[in-house]
Amino acid sequence: MDWNHYRFRSLWALPAPAPDVYRALERIEDYPRWWPQVREVTRRDDTSGVLRVRSLLPYDLTTVLREGRRDPAAGVLEVVMSGDMEGWARWTVASHGSGTLVRYDQEVVVGKPLLRRLAVPGRPLFRANHRLMMRAGRRGLAAHLKAV
Repeated sequence: MDWNHYRFRSLWALPAPAPDVYRALERIEDYPRWWPQVREVTRRDDTSGVLRVRSLLPYDLTTVLREGRRDPAAGVLEVVMSGDMEGWARWTVASHGSGTLVRYDQEVVVGKPLLRRLAVPGRPLFRANHRLMMRAGRRGLAAHLKAV
């Protein structure tokens, strides 16, 4: 087992129309406004940027994101990641009843040296840290969508 390899999946039920949710998720430069752990996003061009996140644990992760797939009809936004994390992340947005169900999938290998050294003892904490970040993201996006 590669202790630095992670797969994550989160499901968010949101009380907003799918097109509104998709538009909010594709505006990554706005994430710091509604997602507390997304500390900074710097656009490089129309299809790439640098993302810096920090959750409960005292470390930042900086990742270059490059657009992999953008398909509004299918509700898919996907990026390829490099830097402190190598891999990909995907949002899938679908109507669900009167609201929207958002699925977040991510598969990465952590490259940050400190996290690699702490891979075995730290893995449960890193996974819990990710869950806390995703929970805050869902709450933040729900509040953002109500305000817009």
